[in-house]
Amino acid sequence: MNYLDIKLEASDDLSYSLKDFLGSKVVLYFYPKDNTSGCTVEAKDFSSLQSEYLYKGYKIIGVSRDSVKSHKNFITKQELNLLLLSDVNEELVKAFDVFKEKTMFGKKYMGIERSTFVLDETGKIIKEIRKVKVKNHAKLLLEAL
Repeated sequence: MNYLDIKLEASDDLSYSLKDFLGSKVVLYFYPKDNTSGCTVEAKDFSSLQSEYLYKGYKIIGVSRDSVKSHKNFITKQELNLLLLSDVNEELVKAFDVFKEKTMFGKKYMGIERSTFVLDETGKIIKEIRKVKVKNHAKLLLEAL
């Protein structure tokens, strides 16, 4: 299945596929888990810069494997203004090849490799950043666009 066709539930109680955003440029960022330190910093940074991204014509969409309920809690707790997609079945993360083997405290597990993709108005990937370092990521990406 084409990544544009994968439909996921979102934090606003609607369901979206990337096809729904054709005609707009999109910053699609994948992150490991709601309410964890690095993911919170990244989400707050994107949230605080959202108006500047919109001014440049980009919509910001976050994706993790967390549930819609978890996303809503994350948005409320951290005062975010982002659209977050819930990929509990790991469809989009696998389509973008960001579901990787990771190691923490010597244990191997499968998880999301923090990654950001920029899509043009036709849904084509025009920029991809893998193994994202959280500090200043949202700001540096904004400056590069």
